[in-house]
Amino acid sequence: MPAYARGIEEQKAEIAAIINNTEQPSFVNTIVAIEKSGKLLSKVSNVFTGLKEANTNDEFNKIAETLAPIISQHEDEITLNEKLFGKIKFVYDNKENENLTAEELTVLDKYYKDFVRSGALLSNEDKEIVKGINKELSSLTLKFGDNVLADNNKFELVITQKEDLVGLSESIILMGKEAAEERGYTDSWVYTIDRPSLYPFLTYSENRKLREKLFKGYINKGNNNNEFDNKEIIRKILELRLKKANMLGYKTHADYVLENTMAKTPAKVNELLMKIWEPALEKAKVEVYDLQQLIYKDGEKFKLEAWDWWFYAEKLKKEKYGVDENMLRPYFKMENVRQGAFDVATKLWGITFKKLENIPIYHEDVEAFEVLEKDGTHIGVLYTDYFPRASKRGGAWMDSFRKQSNIQGNAISPVIYNVGNFAKPSGDKPSLLSIDQVQTLFHEFGHGLHGLLSKCHYPRVSGTAVPRDFVEFPSQIMENWAAEPEVIKLFAKHYQTGETIPDDLLEKVKKAGTFNMGFVTVEYMSAALLDMDWHTQTDYSNIDVNKFENESLSKIGMIDEIVVRYKSTYFQHIFAGGYSSGYYSYIWSGVLDTDGFQAFKETGDLYDQKTAKLYRENILEKGGSEDAMGLYVKFRGREPEPNALLEKRGLK
Repeated sequence: MPAYARGIEEQKAEIAAIINNTEQPSFVNTIVAIEKSGKLLSKVSNVFTGLKEANTNDEFNKIAETLAPIISQHEDEITLNEKLFGKIKFVYDNKENENLTAEELTVLDKYYKDFVRSGALLSNEDKEIVKGINKELSSLTLKFGDNVLADNNKFELVITQKEDLVGLSESIILMGKEAAEERGYTDSWVYTIDRPSLYPFLTYSENRKLREKLFKGYINKGNNNNEFDNKEIIRKILELRLKKANMLGYKTHADYVLENTMAKTPAKVNELLMKIWEPALEKAKVEVYDLQQLIYKDGEKFKLEAWDWWFYAEKLKKEKYGVDENMLRPYFKMENVRQGAFDVATKLWGITFKKLENIPIYHEDVEAFEVLEKDGTHIGVLYTDYFPRASKRGGAWMDSFRKQSNIQGNAISPVIYNVGNFAKPSGDKPSLLSIDQVQTLFHEFGHGLHGLLSKCHYPRVSGTAVPRDFVEFPSQIMENWAAEPEVIKLFAKHYQTGETIPDDLLEKVKKAGTFNMGFVTVEYMSAALLDMDWHTQTDYSNIDVNKFENESLSKIGMIDEIVVRYKSTYFQHIFAGGYSSGYYSYIWSGVLDTDGFQAFKETGDLYDQKTAKLYRENILEKGGSEDAMGLYVKFRGREPEPNALLEKRGLK
């Protein structure tokens, strides 16, 4: 708290100096001065936020709760300051008189729009209302995330009978044993609704009742009418978001958010989503039929339910393609997969990753690497933190402890981190990843490269500071390399024998590539459409959260056998994570990444140096310093097309 207080105090003084400067406002004495301000506050905030997400405790949570309204008020005092806005507006209105670069024009435009979108043109009375809304929203979104984590940690499936473990592999049983011991249970096995525990259990447990119990524990997070219930918080968040959007002249929160994206409007988003939703839903219905036939074939009479999907899909995959997760995992030791991601970057750009031993880390699971150019020049530092713990939120993400910048020749190198929740090493077994987790590691590494290879001058546009529907492009394009047999062979070595994954197994994986893709796409797309539906409403006064969600999904023809990837009460992306009206961006970026990877494929060389150079210089180095579509066209030579995505998913 004292560091935050000092950081706020310093930035206030820096902003006051800009306002009190009697010289005519210019890009240097106004915009550059703002960019240089708040150094200490950014430093403290980046570290605190990183630890709050990855290694929190009660004290951290209390500090975050206290801080939320203070930070919100501080930011409002800057963005709603009339004198400061007056100077920015003067620079904006007279930009032709200054010889500004493309990046400087973008930075100026973003500052001007940020202030306008924050309410700079409102009356003083309305500014106070907006300040109050921001303060309340910061507390509510924080509370939403804390509730999800608390409800998540509260649930445990305790098994005391050995016969209830039928179907589970040795490593899954060991995971349950260790989880039970950690919690103080004797002669028991515990499974949680953290994904590394949830999905293996749903995939292999032959006990249908226990699968149902665990699955329902997962989908009811934040919806148990207890002290961690999120339904009323959702209603309040939505009402406040709409009120603010209306005050700023927008019809809905989605209209407000999408103005600054590649998509621009809710109509454009929905148009793209429906183009993919319809063929995906048809494919999912065929998958339902196939799984139901398998149930009948097993001599069972029950109807396929959502908690059966993983189990029977895995069974069908094994039957159809002769491949299952347990055959693949031994080849995907975490350290080898990470090295594989590093090797791809080395082959593309010559950059290398050197393990650092003598550097501060915030948990024993964390490792750090210095990233170097081909000639040994320092680029930055990458931290990796891949194992689950009660103090870490679920999912996987990338962020920065320090962003890259180079204001007026003062070069600052980036310090980036990748976080995941992969199975921990247990007994003498290392962390072995599923094929999906291999993709996740490459995905977050792609975000990491976006932060590391940034070559911008201003923090406001460096690294991943790009439109929400563009930010997933550099992460998702890396997943394409992770799916190529030529690349997989770099890192897929059996953890016991060192043997490279056999060609016949790779061929099976390739053939199974579009298997279950109806389910995967529908599960995700339904969440993206639900997000858009929530944020395009114009009245929330009588909203019943569960009823609205059911009606929203029913409207698009959602089938009972699949549950939306995130039900509203634990949909952290949109109610706690900055993705409101933006969850669609993964599929939007999916169009970019498949089309972009095609540029490499067309050359016949996955590491084609010319294409790699175009990609690095126009995408990774540029951050948000120019228009996103313009940058994509500079890289690809044309606008993106969705054909490659539909083909990749087997939806054409």
